[in-house]
Amino acid sequence: MSDRKILVVDDESRIRKLLKDYLRRSGYEVLEASDGEEALSVFYKTKDISLIILDVMMPRISGWEVLKEIRESSKVPIIMLTAKGEEEDELNGYSLGADEYISKPFSPKILVARVEAVLRRSAGEETMVIERDGIRIDENAHEVTVDGKSVELSVREYDLLKYFLNNPGVALSREKILNSVWNYDYYGDARTIDTHVKKLRSKLFDKGDLIKTIWGVGYKFGSVQ
Repeated sequence: MSDRKILVVDDESRIRKLLKDYLRRSGYEVLEASDGEEALSVFYKTKDISLIILDVMMPRISGWEVLKEIRESSKVPIIMLTAKGEEEDELNGYSLGADEYISKPFSPKILVARVEAVLRRSAGEETMVIERDGIRIDENAHEVTVDGKSVELSVREYDLLKYFLNNPGVALSREKILNSVWNYDYYGDARTIDTHVKKLRSKLFDKGDLIKTIWGVGYKFGSVQ
C-alpha cells in the first residue's frame, strides 16, 4: 500500500495535517495542495496519484471546477470534502464524477475507511469477509454470524447489512439506501427501509443497536466512533 499516493486538497492547513497524519499511519504517501490551482498543478505533474481528497470551498479555483477539469482526462477516484451537507451539493458532486462525498466535521478514521473502500472499488477488488464489532459477513459462503452465532437473513436483509457495514459512521438517507441496495430502478415507498431495518435489528441480537436512527435523515451504522 505504501506505493499509493493520495493528494489532499484543502485551504485549511490543520485539516491537511490531520488527514496526512492518519493516512500516513495507514501506509499512504500524501501530497498536499492548499487551493484548486495548486491541486491541478500537482495533479498534472504527478502521474501516479491513486486518489484525491478534494475540498469544495477554496480560493482561486473551487473544488467543483477542479473535479470537472480532472474528469475531462482522468478517472482517478475523488472524494469530495465539504462543510456543506445539503443534498443538492452531494448530487452536484456525483453528477460531475465524484466517487464519494464526506461532510465536515468528520471522523478521520471514517474517512480513511472510505478511502480504502473507494480504492478497493476502483481496483475491482471485492472484500470476501467484512467484520465490524462482532458482526461478520462471509461473502464466499453467503453467511452471517454475530459473535460467532449464525444468523439467518433474507437476501434483502443480507444486502442491507452489507451496505451498513461498508459505510460505518455515514448518515445514510432512506433514498440513498434504496438506490444502493434496491438499485436505482426501484420506485417504491422509501419507508420500506424502516420495515427491513426493524427486522434486521431483531436478528442481530444486542448488535442491532449499532444501526442507529438519524431522525429526519435515515440510518447510520455506529460501530466507528
